[in-house]
Amino acid sequence: MTVQVTDSIDSIDWAQAKADLAADGFDNGRSPEALWRSFERSQHVAVAWDGHRVVGMARLLSDGICNAYLLDVWTLSSYRRRGIGSSMVRLLADRVPGQHIGLQTDGAEEFYTSLGFRPQPSFMGLVVGEWLDNEANRSEAI
Repeated sequence: MTVQVTDSIDSIDWAQAKADLAADGFDNGRSPEALWRSFERSQHVAVAWDGHRVVGMARLLSDGICNAYLLDVWTLSSYRRRGIGSSMVRLLADRVPGQHIGLQTDGAEEFYTSLGFRPQPSFMGLVVGEWLDNEANRSEAI
């Protein structure tokens, strides 16, 4: 079967997606609903499908003018090195011409460099309160 990359989150089983992310060591603690909300509220999304199974996801936040932020780029381990991640990132980049795309990565520098990303001088972050302690992550109804 051929993997297809789309820009729709319709039909995703978010409980299964969370389970797959966790099994693949890519879960950051969001509930299935919070995972859905993260993607639903993003300006641009990419989803890789093998039939009815989600095998990759990525999303992009953008101000629509000059800055965008790429995050949650994941390809199921058994599907890696097939160009799926690259296809998702390119689909998202094509949605924001003329904008700077930033990202943070934990160990995938070579992958992003191959797509034209270059290291930036510094990255800083702040978590307000406790990580994922918010209303969006408490609710379970999708």
